[in-house]
Amino acid sequence: MSDIIDLPLLMLAYRSGIFPMADTRDDTEIFWVEPKKRGILPLDGFHCSRSLARNLRRERFTVTCNTAFDAVVEACAAPRPTPDEGTANGGTASDGSADGTGDTGDTWISKRIAATYHALHKAGHAHSIECWRDGALVGGLYGVGFDRVFCGESMFAREADASKVALAWLVAALRMGGVELLDCQFITGHLASLGAVEISQRRYLDLLRHAQRAQPKYAQRTQPPTTPQGADQRISGLASAGAAAASGAGAGAAGALAWALPEAFDALLAVAKSADSSSSPGNFIAQSLTHTS
Repeated sequence: MSDIIDLPLLMLAYRSGIFPMADTRDDTEIFWVEPKKRGILPLDGFHCSRSLARNLRRERFTVTCNTAFDAVVEACAAPRPTPDEGTANGGTASDGSADGTGDTGDTWISKRIAATYHALHKAGHAHSIECWRDGALVGGLYGVGFDRVFCGESMFAREADASKVALAWLVAALRMGGVELLDCQFITGHLASLGAVEISQRRYLDLLRHAQRAQPKYAQRTQPPTTPQGADQRISGLASAGAAAASGAGAGAAGALAWALPEAFDALLAVAKSADSSSSPGNFIAQSLTHTS
């Protein structure tokens, strides 16, 4: 197999609004993509349906971050469901196919691309969200994070609503961490039903530049909370989709650096547990998302 993509070059591409794809699983060549139209999911516009909120509250799935990155990538690279089942992004499986059947051919996630994102994960720039049921990996997503940006690459589901639950946790964590831009690359019906919208590449580049703006020299990276201290402010930040950041209470406040996804995920768990000892993290997330969707 060919060498992995040069990581500094790959990160420069993402920072410039470009990402790699391949034609087949065994293709050693990659091509760079800059869509004329770009899909993004506004973090204050995630659509949490009643059924999704119910699954979050019932905690049907156990949700983790960065515990099975390579397995998530491999699942996303597996044969895709048929188009009418509603694929989610690039080469993803959808919530419409619980068993992953309905093969439409090869995948854009080549072995070279998978190896590259494994290296990028080791370098701390690529992250995953996993959904588990009875100890089995049944859904998840992965993507690339930098500054106040998260670029979603692909997601999959082996049980209904598994990737939707993963995306809901991602949105809640990114909001907690002060991220501003969630890039979906291409718009699909599946993503549109969850609140994604299509914008021009020019508008996307404007948002991308803004999310990478320089920080003040005095900016300090605050650490995720390990105690209930500050929980009220962070709960407010989730419920009001960034209002806490504007008032200086959240991780994304002026003068503070955004957290990477694993840090934001841990902070989300800490705040959810401190919010109400009788409430589950899933219930907390469902409540915060339905208040702003």
